[in-house]
Amino acid sequence: MENTTFKSFGLSEELLTALDKLGYINPTEVQRRVIPYVLSNRDIIVKSQTGSGKTAAFAIPICENLELNKKKPQVLVLTPTRELALQVKEDIADIGRLKKIRCAAVFGKQPMSLQVKELKQRIHVVVGTPGRISDHIERGTLELDEIRYLVIDEGDEMLNMGFISQMEAIIEKLPENRVTMLFSATIPSEIEELCNSYMRKPESIEIQSKSLTVDKIKQLYYEVEENKLELLYKILYSEAPDSLIIFCNTKEAVDKLLMDMQKKAYPCRALHGGMEQSERLSTMKSFKKGEFPILIATDVAARGIHIEEVTHVINYDVPFEKESYVHRIGRTGRAGSGGTAITLVYPYEKRALEEIEEYIGFSIPWREAASEEEIARGKEIFLKKLKAKPKLKKSKSLELNKEITKLYINAGKKKKIRTGDIVGAITSIEGVTSEDIGIIDIQDNISYVDILGKKGDLVLEALQHITIKGKVVKVQRAAK
Repeated sequence: MENTTFKSFGLSEELLTALDKLGYINPTEVQRRVIPYVLSNRDIIVKSQTGSGKTAAFAIPICENLELNKKKPQVLVLTPTRELALQVKEDIADIGRLKKIRCAAVFGKQPMSLQVKELKQRIHVVVGTPGRISDHIERGTLELDEIRYLVIDEGDEMLNMGFISQMEAIIEKLPENRVTMLFSATIPSEIEELCNSYMRKPESIEIQSKSLTVDKIKQLYYEVEENKLELLYKILYSEAPDSLIIFCNTKEAVDKLLMDMQKKAYPCRALHGGMEQSERLSTMKSFKKGEFPILIATDVAARGIHIEEVTHVINYDVPFEKESYVHRIGRTGRAGSGGTAITLVYPYEKRALEEIEEYIGFSIPWREAASEEEIARGKEIFLKKLKAKPKLKKSKSLELNKEITKLYINAGKKKKIRTGDIVGAITSIEGVTSEDIGIIDIQDNISYVDILGKKGDLVLEALQHITIKGKVVKVQRAAK
């Protein structure tokens, strides 16, 4: 099993090409064990910690099995947070891009009208939070009669956030003849009852987490003797992190620390549930790109969010829940790279630290504060890093997008443009077939079409001289 490759699963060329361009080299353990069951349409319960690659574990076989010509959604993925919904949607869309799989993400604090409009299109996969999914079901804007796959992601967090009754109400409305998958870091009794009620002879898969918490991530703690903020600064100077997430337990604590750090002109931003949705998404996107090095966050950023090259995590507050500790430190040490996780502990919090150690099966070492000389030396390095121009991170979909050109057409449904009209115009171009056409998105007044296989320039040039459905239309590269 160790020598398993993605090719050994019998996947289509489109999927294998996309995985290669996205940088997926060999399957992780959770992918090796999950993919065969999903390909054969088996119900599964997967106990796996964050950072194990579980999104791809269900996304890859689902993308392989979907019937592309069906208009109604075939997959429903439930996630506990908006950020995770958006990320899962993007991951599935990237993996299924060359197979022309269309995904939508629906969540609260986003205009309902925009989501309704998107759901009226041909959508294969819908990812969303239970509250907003329920809203769409009640309004009749999300059709469920062709759902073949239900994925419950971060099941234990769904429980913690009080979503179980909403999830049950959603499941009751789904077709009985479906595949159900649950992914969770832990399997509390309530989650077990849910599985027993709604799954058919599920296969249980448990991925051992010892490599996550011990091998890849250097863990340590400092004891807070007097001023916690001053201790944080000393740690920053001695560690000189390239990219850092600082976790606090409350949004008030996040805002207070942000204000303190901004007074010192540190390039940092905040992320918590009290922010406007657009600001949360913008902050996460900027941090992922490497536009600023320090993110101060509540646990909303810890659950399943994939951010490459985070070198350090600091628990400014000891987490309330021991499970949160694992999710927090899992933001570093990803994709086989190393990372450092540091926790600041008051003497009265020692018992909470011991409970975390019992939970992860590892004694977290204590570290003495660095000497004044080390701090002075490190401060100079750290401040120099902060002043340097940010080195932006490459998007994992960059290589995939190099071979895809998105075109903008200034005509849509109101001019009676249909998918077949666009396909007909493009395939009339010499050297272009329907296989070179990716996802087509026809809106009221405009349309977008993906051209695959590096044929974008050829199609763009030809469309300047031909009509679509007898209409002269403006065609150009879509703005990024």
